[in-house]
Amino acid sequence: MGILLAVLILALILGGAGFAVHVLWWIALAVLVLWLLGFVFRGSATAGGPRRRWYRW
Repeated sequence: MGILLAVLILALILGGAGFAVHVLWWIALAVLVLWLLGFVFRGSATAGGPRRRWYRW
């Protein structure tokens, strides 16, 4: 009985971790898309001025 309970708990932990990792991959993909869109839609630089960036690093 104890082994069955341990296997079920392990399955729940690994299943939850798998779901969390899957969700984190989708969040990372959304952030990557937004980051790339920032490069595409950023404002154009002025002729003699410094180049503007859409992020502050």
